[in-house]
Amino acid sequence: MDLGIRGKSALVCASSKGLGRGCAFALAREGVNVTLVARGAEALEKTAAEIRSETGVTVLAVAADIVTPAGRAAALAACPQPDILVNNAGGPPPGDFRNWSRDDWLAALDANMLTPIELIKATVDGMIARKFGRIVNITSGAVKAPIDVLGLSNGARSGLTGFVAGLSRKTVAHNVTINNLLPGFFDTNRIATVIGGQAKARNVPYEQVLAERVATIPAGRIGNPEEFGAACAWLCSTHAGFITGQNWLLDGGAYPGTF
Repeated sequence: MDLGIRGKSALVCASSKGLGRGCAFALAREGVNVTLVARGAEALEKTAAEIRSETGVTVLAVAADIVTPAGRAAALAACPQPDILVNNAGGPPPGDFRNWSRDDWLAALDANMLTPIELIKATVDGMIARKFGRIVNITSGAVKAPIDVLGLSNGARSGLTGFVAGLSRKTVAHNVTINNLLPGFFDTNRIATVIGGQAKARNVPYEQVLAERVATIPAGRIGNPEEFGAACAWLCSTHAGFITGQNWLLDGGAYPGTF
């Protein structure tokens, strides 16, 4: 299927590794020129070179912390008028809410709620003027099925979800959609951190917690960032203009509910 986005431009945050990298690759394979943003310059340049080599699209790499005003300014200077925006940022650390300070909560809100909102604010009007825009926020399956040790993430990402629910109904008339992708258990560094935190809290081996988590997934496996990226690319396609304000859960069937 031709997704109809060849020649478009995309700003993809936290895209040197993991799910962001999967999204950047998937978009580039559809002919989208991508601007990658991540803090680690070495991994970022490696990913950028791999995308250029495989796809031949224009790839810009911005080594910056997207959570900071300076980082956002650098990203937007490199890609001031994106047709596609993929919001992504590392999640806050797991733990017990009794140990979190106000600063911990504010840091989580900055990374996982306010930064995406700032980037939407900076780009959505241009999308509306051009009559095309696709905004995808990578949030978490914990928005739908909260995980007790991820309270910071649960709260901040749920706040973003509520904001998107309102705004997305206003932009869709201009062919600008805003949706959220909710990853479950994918093969990323983030999952390794979460599993490690749970293992430490329970004082059991990492491998035991990992096996227990995989056993809860009906698919019987961990998700692949490439398949996550493919879902993102389709949601950014011309075929997805009637989908907005939605929360797509990609978890291999782990969530047991009907709705």
